[in-house]
Amino acid sequence: MKSWKSCTFGERKTRKMETELFEELYLAGCQIRLNAELSEYTTIKIGGPAQAIVFPQTTEAFIKALNILKGREIQYKILGGGSNVIPPKSFHGIVVSTKALTGIEFSGNQVAFDCGMSVRRLLRLVASRGLSGLEFLSGLPGSLGGALFMNAGAFGGEIGNLVEEVTVLGNDLNVRSLKAEEIEFSYRHSSLRDYVILGAILKFDYAKPEKVIREMELVLKRRLEKQPLDQPSAGSTFKRPRNDFYVGTTIEALGLKGLRVGGVEISRKHAGFIVNRGNATQEDVVRLIEKVQELVYLTYDVKLETEVEIWKGGSYA
Repeated sequence: MKSWKSCTFGERKTRKMETELFEELYLAGCQIRLNAELSEYTTIKIGGPAQAIVFPQTTEAFIKALNILKGREIQYKILGGGSNVIPPKSFHGIVVSTKALTGIEFSGNQVAFDCGMSVRRLLRLVASRGLSGLEFLSGLPGSLGGALFMNAGAFGGEIGNLVEEVTVLGNDLNVRSLKAEEIEFSYRHSSLRDYVILGAILKFDYAKPEKVIREMELVLKRRLEKQPLDQPSAGSTFKRPRNDFYVGTTIEALGLKGLRVGGVEISRKHAGFIVNRGNATQEDVVRLIEKVQELVYLTYDVKLETEVEIWKGGSYA
């Protein structure tokens, strides 16, 4: 590592700017981890170092952090539970984690959650109070914000059906509340992609806690039987192009189960998943995705779109 004296003027200026930035973020209410490996924060265990990962400790700190980064024109990405994302070998920018934003408030059968609440913890908390409606998400990794962002669903249910209100941050960094009727939800998509999600109010049905827990256990059992939950993955790789086209079954019919590129392969348990077999990179995932897309298109004339988000390397100002 270069000493301070041996650094060029430009390098010293950059370091001074970094120090000022991290001091400002810290004073805004954020914890900071420098040069953190993103593989430690993604469910597929892929991703090299980021300039820093910032952990706002409150929603107010989250908003302040985004204002600071946008004001300084610094590239950043928001990271929830780490599912559905494939980071690069290095990310030249700031990653803002919502991991600490886990506030919750009960009001009858309506519950307000902060965006960083994990889906698994959310389900345990509502089940203990006899609140039903999200059991179909049992076993799903990730955070509430991510689930709303993509309108997560399974076994015929979608989280969008429970939404009463979502608090968001617009591109102008002003906070606003969106009622359910103002939000467009569709298969693996929502208009919330145009905002930063801060929190949401969901409305549940009443049921006996033991019944909710039993249903959650049944859903989890179905997932364990069919999906590679024991291996690192980003979740389901591809969107279903139409209701009658089952991606996993199609990929399996092409004989692609177990197809490997570098450190990743198509799951031998469920062909709709790509799993990390060790030392995998973003490039491995992209190459395997492109190979599957090409073969499916040549055979069925169907273009597959990905559910997973492929991060670019970013830039640091």
